[in-house]
Amino acid sequence: MKKEPVTIDRSALLQEALALMEERSIRHLPVVEGDQLVGFITQNDLRQFFFPSAIEDIRVHQAMVLNPLTVNVNASIEHAAKLIHDFKIGGLPVLDRKKLVGIITASDILYAFIEVMGLLKSSVRIDVIAAPDGDVEDLVRIVRQQGCEIISVATESHSSRKKVHYFRLASSCEIEPVVAALEKAGHKVVSVME
Repeated sequence: MKKEPVTIDRSALLQEALALMEERSIRHLPVVEGDQLVGFITQNDLRQFFFPSAIEDIRVHQAMVLNPLTVNVNASIEHAAKLIHDFKIGGLPVLDRKKLVGIITASDILYAFIEVMGLLKSSVRIDVIAAPDGDVEDLVRIVRQQGCEIISVATESHSSRKKVHYFRLASSCEIEPVVAALEKAGHKVVSVME
């Protein structure tokens, strides 16, 4: 989440909200009274008021979402991602009790996913289907025995029997010996992406 988010007072004019969003390159503004969240306004909310004569006279509290969907500061990133996905919204105010402490957006969640998956590090991806009597622990053991650093592991089930395990390995890893060791143990290497 972004701590200490940019906020706006409920009595501000919509043109002030729009200017603030443009100045800070943001699309969401928590509306506050003191440190208490009282509403939420987005660029999408402002679009209906994009007539210059209308925006000059309307206050934020007249256009904001009352009782916006929020997430607790101790909630998991998965919970926040599910809310953003399920309700098709771009961001959530983050509260500690009733106090606004941050905002989390779809972009923040995407960045966290990219970071966890190690996609910004120089790496190689190897996709493997474990042997019928094997599992992900066997695959991890074999990869580590080859001296490779595992950045991340993800699993996708195509059916109840065939799970593809995606390994992101440090680019310093020599892939050919890893592939050979996995296949020698009866596992199927589906692809290697450098």
